[in-house]
Amino acid sequence: MGKAAKSSRKFAASGKLKQTIQLRKKHQQTRKKIQGRRGAHGKGKKQAVTEEDGSDDDDEKEVKEVPKKAGKDMKKMTVEDLLGAEFMDDDNDIEEDEDGAGGDELSTDEDEEDVADDQSFASVDDLEDQGTTHMLELAQLAEKDPEFYKYLQENDRELLDFNATQEGRDEMDDEDDVMDDDDDDGDDEMGEELPILTTDILKTWQKALLEHRSLRALRKLLIAFRSAVHMNEDDQVLLWRIDNAAVYTKLVTTSLRYTPIVLAHHIPYKTLPNGKFKQPTQSGKQKALQKLTLSYFNNVVHLIPQLTDPETLRLALTESAKILPYVVSSRKAVKTYLKKCLELWSTGEDDIRIAAFLAIRRLASSTEDSIVDLVLKSTYLALVRACKSTSTYRLPSITLMKNSACELFCVDHGATYQHAFGYIRQLAILLRGGMKTKTKEAYKQVYNWQYAHCVDFWALVLGRACDAHAQAERGGQESELRSLIYPLVQVSLGAIKLISNSRSYPFHLHIARSMLHLTRHTRIYVPLTPYLLPIISSTLTASGKPKSSTLRPLDMETHIRAPAQYVKTRVYAAGLVEETVFILAEWLGSSPVHGSVAFPELIVPIVVTLRRTLKNCKELGKEAGMVKGLLERVEDCAKWIDQSRAGINFGPGKMDEVEQWEANVEIEESPLGKYLKVQRKSREKRKRMIDKANKGEDEILED
Repeated sequence: MGKAAKSSRKFAASGKLKQTIQLRKKHQQTRKKIQGRRGAHGKGKKQAVTEEDGSDDDDEKEVKEVPKKAGKDMKKMTVEDLLGAEFMDDDNDIEEDEDGAGGDELSTDEDEEDVADDQSFASVDDLEDQGTTHMLELAQLAEKDPEFYKYLQENDRELLDFNATQEGRDEMDDEDDVMDDDDDDGDDEMGEELPILTTDILKTWQKALLEHRSLRALRKLLIAFRSAVHMNEDDQVLLWRIDNAAVYTKLVTTSLRYTPIVLAHHIPYKTLPNGKFKQPTQSGKQKALQKLTLSYFNNVVHLIPQLTDPETLRLALTESAKILPYVVSSRKAVKTYLKKCLELWSTGEDDIRIAAFLAIRRLASSTEDSIVDLVLKSTYLALVRACKSTSTYRLPSITLMKNSACELFCVDHGATYQHAFGYIRQLAILLRGGMKTKTKEAYKQVYNWQYAHCVDFWALVLGRACDAHAQAERGGQESELRSLIYPLVQVSLGAIKLISNSRSYPFHLHIARSMLHLTRHTRIYVPLTPYLLPIISSTLTASGKPKSSTLRPLDMETHIRAPAQYVKTRVYAAGLVEETVFILAEWLGSSPVHGSVAFPELIVPIVVTLRRTLKNCKELGKEAGMVKGLLERVEDCAKWIDQSRAGINFGPGKMDEVEQWEANVEIEESPLGKYLKVQRKSREKRKRMIDKANKGEDEILED
C-alpha cells in the first residue's frame, strides 16, 4: 500500500476527517430515507439495507482488537520474585485480558489515541461550535443535493430555520471575540511549512484561559504541547514548529499549570472527608473532554523521562497528579504513569523522590479499590528491587523509601491487610525452606538485604498503624493490622535463630532493631534478650586472644555479614559488643519493659547472665567496661522502681490500677533513662563525624 500524501496526512491530523466522514454518512442515510418515502422498488430497498449492513460490518471490523496472549512464561524465581509474593498474582493475566478485550469503556478511546492525539481534540470544538457546524452542513446540503433541500423546505421547515442561539450555547460563546483573530493552529494550511509558535500566541492563549477558561484556547494549547513533546520524533504528525528554547519552556510550564485549572472549572470532581477523590459525574461536557484529557495526560507521561531540569520535572509530577481524577478510569494510562513515578521514586534526587511519592499517594487516594491495590503492590515491589544492595551512600535513599512507603500503606488499613498478610507469609515460607533443607542456597534466601529490609519495613508499618497514640486518635479502636504483629515477630525471631555463627551477628542486630521499633510503638513485649545476650557472651568469652589488625571499624548498619578478615579481630569484637549493648539498653529502656511494675523481677536473668560473662571474661578491656556500665545502670534502675512501688496498695489482680501506675512512670528521669540519653548523643555526634568524613568535608570538633 502506497504512502499517503503529506497533505492527506495533515488533513487527517487536523481533526476534520472524522467530521467529513460523519457528514457523508448522515447525507447517505437521509437520501435512503427519502427514497423509501417516495416508494422505491423492492430491489432498491434491499440494496439500501445491504449497504447499511455492510457499513455496520465495516464499523465492527474497525472496533475489533487483537486479543492479547494470556498467561506468562514460567521462569525460575529469584529472591526478589519470592519476596514480591508472585503467588498472589494469579488473576493478573485475566484482568489484563479483560482490559485488552475492550471490557473497559475507555479501551476504544485508547485505541483512537494511538492513531492521532490531535484527532481526539476535535470534539472540544463541538462544545462551542455545534450551531455553526450545523448551519455549515445545511449550506453544503443546498449545494450538493438541491432536491433534498427543497424537500426539507416543504416538510421540515423548523430544521432549516435553526438558530444557534436557541440551542443552549453555554458560557464559552463569550470568548469567540477573543479567539477570532487568533491563528488557527495551521489546520487549514496544507503546505510544507509549519507555523512557528511565538510568545505572543502563547500570551493570547493564556489570556483566554485565565479570563474565560476557554476550551478552544485549551485545545490550541494542548495541540502545541503535543508538538513540543514529540518534536524530535520522525513518525509523528506535528502542527507547530518551536525554534526557541524559551518558548518551549514557556509552553510546557503553561500547559502544566493551566490545564488542571481549566478542567477543574468545567468538570469539577468531589473530594471526600477522608481525602479520597471521586471521578467527575458523567455529563456531555465530561464525555467531550475525556479524550482531550487522556491525550494530554499521555503526553505528560511521555514528556517526564525527557525532562532534565529538576524544577520542571517537579512541576510535571505535581501538576500531573491533579489530572488523575479525570483519567483514573483508564487502566493503561494509570499503569504507565505509576511506572514512571516509581522509577523516579527509586532513583531520583530527594526532592524528585518526594514529588514522585506525592503523585503516587494522590493516585492511591482514588475510591477505586483496584487502583489502590495496584499502587500498594507496585510500590512494595519497587522497594524490594531497590533494597537488593545496601551501601553507605544508598542507605539514606532506602530509608526515605521505606518511610514514605510506610505512610502510603497506613492510609487504608483494610486495603493494606491483604497485602501485608501475603508478603509476611512469603517471608515465613522462605524461612521454612531454610529450616527444612539447611543448604547454603536456602540460607541465602533469608540472610540477604531484601529479607532484612522487608522485615524492617513491615515493622515500620505495623508500628505506625498500631501505635498507642494513633489508636487513641481513632477512639480506642484497634487497627486491622494488629493481628499481624505476632506472625511478624515469630518470623523475625526464627530468622535470627537460623544461623548462629559470629559472621551472621550483623544480620541478627538488624532484625533486633526492627523488633525494638515495633516494641516501642505498639507497647507489646518482644523477648529480645535470648538473642542479644549470646552475642555479648560469645564475644567476651571467646577462646583465644583477639587478633589485632589495622582494619577500620565495621559499619553494622551497612553489613549483614562480616567479611572473613574481620573474624576474631579486636575491632570486630569491640563493634559487636558496643552495638549489642546499646540495643539491649534501648530494649530495657522501652515502655513495655522499663515501664512495667515487674521490672526488678524481669531483669534477674539478664543480671545473672551478664555477671557470669564478666566473671569468665579473660580481659577486662573497653568491651567489658561497656557491659559493666550497663549492668550498674540496670541495677540502679531496679532499685529506683522498687522504691517507686513501695507505697502501692494494690495487687497484681487489679490490672486497671497497675496500668495506671505504669503510665505514670517517668522513664527519662530514671538512671537507665539518663544513661541512654548520654549514649544517644555520643552516637549521633560520631555519626555526624563519619558522614562528614565520607563526604570529604573538614570536621571541626565542637566543645
